[in-house]
Amino acid sequence: MRKALIVWGGWSGHDPDLCASIIRGWLKAESFDVRVETETSAFADPAIHDLSLIVPICTMSKIEKEAALNLCAAVQKGVGLAGHHGGMGDAFRDSVEYQFLCGGQWVAHPGGIIDYKVDVTRPDDPIMTGIPSFEHRSEQYYMHVDPANDVLATTRFSGEHAPWIEGVVMPVVWKKQYGAGRVFYSSLGHRAYELDVPEIRTIMTRGLLWAAR
Repeated sequence: MRKALIVWGGWSGHDPDLCASIIRGWLKAESFDVRVETETSAFADPAIHDLSLIVPICTMSKIEKEAALNLCAAVQKGVGLAGHHGGMGDAFRDSVEYQFLCGGQWVAHPGGIIDYKVDVTRPDDPIMTGIPSFEHRSEQYYMHVDPANDVLATTRFSGEHAPWIEGVVMPVVWKKQYGAGRVFYSSLGHRAYELDVPEIRTIMTRGLLWAAR
């Protein structure tokens, strides 16, 4: 049986406990043995090197350097990493090692909760198969991203809330390699209920399974 670790905590506005429960349910339905922790010290445990998948849900949390390096080493040796929104993309602002691992870092969401479009750019990829581009109402993440990411979906900024970024095309969903490990990220899912949006749920569940060793 494949084993997964979910670590949740950080800012409560992203419903980390509820998101952890939802993702745990998805993974258990796929026959994963799922361990759930609430302290980032879990990333320092040598046992994580034996896992199939790690899911961080830790918006604005802190991580000790030892834990960050152990997490990076585990993924580099083949453990999968997958997550969404700020839980993964704005988890550890002070850790450049972690940011290099996950492929991006949140820096803004101009306008707050707004209507925007998610453009599927890789409909041929198994994670995105059958999912058309779709409209969504949530935070439109502006991120600093790794150019090595394999981008699966993007969004375009209108400039209404920050005129200097009008027309900027920003990755929304990506996957990447980190050594022998697979990394998946989606910036969708500001609140737990958004994980029930059919397109988001499908992208996330496929991404989790793609990343898992």
